[in-house]
Amino acid sequence: MEAERPVCLTCAELAHSVFLERGDAALTRRATRHSTLHAVVVRFSRTRKRYERQGILVEEAALAQAEQECLSDAEARESARRRASARWAELDAAYVEAFARRVGEVFPGCPDHELQIIAEHACEKYAGRVGRSAAAKDLETKAVELAVRAHVRHAHTPYDRLLARGAERFDARAEVASLVDKLLKRWTSVR
Repeated sequence: MEAERPVCLTCAELAHSVFLERGDAALTRRATRHSTLHAVVVRFSRTRKRYERQGILVEEAALAQAEQECLSDAEARESARRRASARWAELDAAYVEAFARRVGEVFPGCPDHELQIIAEHACEKYAGRVGRSAAAKDLETKAVELAVRAHVRHAHTPYDRLLARGAERFDARAEVASLVDKLLKRWTSVR
């Protein structure tokens, strides 16, 4: 795009460029650095109503040089990736343990075997659950209560059966609310 109008590659002086598809950050970074002229290729997504990055256009020589650099240090980058992955797994396990301890503090009557179940479920990565929210990472009481309430609703009430029979989510929640509150009150009391 130039002056709010689409321009062909020749007019934009990019006809000599090659397309590098998105997906390899190191290759993209290096190719961009070595190319004197580069452009980001985007496509408009009608469903998301925004432009989405597809890749970049770079000079062919720059791409070849970037590929060579990536090949020369691929083993080192893979080793660093494995170390980082192991470190993140350790941090994640420590977070789940801290969340489980916090559940035990807020709900001292909660059975020990359920503390870990609640924490693992609430803190599951990429699931969009409350355990991955900023409030939960700060171990705030409200986030912990929401996670425990959800667990109780699914594990200790007929909530899922109501949904399976076609009940609306809010109606099913209202129907089991007293059961959830009763159990949470019992778990709040000291053992």
